[in-house]
Amino acid sequence: MKESIQLKIEHKVATITLNRPEVFNSFNREMALSLQQVLDDCEQNNDVRAIVLTGNGKAFCAGQDLKEVTDPKLNPGFKKILEEHYNPIITKLRAVKKPIIAAVNGVAAGAGANIALACDIVVAHDKVSFIQAFSLIGLVPDSAGTFFLPRLIGFQKALALAMLGDKISAAEADKMGMIYKCVTVEDFENTIAKLASKLANMPTLALGLIKELYNTSMTNNLESQLALESKLQIQAAQSNDYAEGVAAFIEKRKPNFEGN
Repeated sequence: MKESIQLKIEHKVATITLNRPEVFNSFNREMALSLQQVLDDCEQNNDVRAIVLTGNGKAFCAGQDLKEVTDPKLNPGFKKILEEHYNPIITKLRAVKKPIIAAVNGVAAGAGANIALACDIVVAHDKVSFIQAFSLIGLVPDSAGTFFLPRLIGFQKALALAMLGDKISAAEADKMGMIYKCVTVEDFENTIAKLASKLANMPTLALGLIKELYNTSMTNNLESQLALESKLQIQAAQSNDYAEGVAAFIEKRKPNFEGN
């Protein structure tokens, strides 16, 4: 039986590939639970210092497999789908203390779009489109789409995209600040490889602390955020990578960060 999630670890980079190309990498229960397990494994593996999430075939992810939810024998119900599938995936993407790149290789629709937007850095090529497809079948956005999208592009634009279900090109998504970067199809793989390699060789502990600070900035007031910055800066300053970074700066050489 073909694995719905593929994992390759090479040069400190874990590449997680959604692998149901025959249904545009739409999620069923097995794939959702497998992705959660792989994210946990990457979090615990000290050989992994950066993660790339991508899709196999023509799509990144088309969201929920509607055949599963319309099959009386297979349908787990929306309560289980949200509480056991998507909500834990989003939570884990934000909680993993390592940088996660969404390498959006094809259409990202519904929950697939919002899973991409929950990653730390989103790169897509110029043939990709993003769709908040929920309203087109009478549903509401989930997978934290109503949390991240308005913070990325503003309330009015996000609400309109959620209501209308417009297809947004990667170039448009880049221009409106929805994603980090849109590149050509030809440059896509090389861009992802260079970005992942750069992150994997940076001070991993500091990157994890940066991620924590930006997570809390979504809901903290200024006083609380300043206090947390102080706490985590003290923690970062006690790391081996900080000592190496300062030494390398003084000695005018390239630092050799080990991630701790």
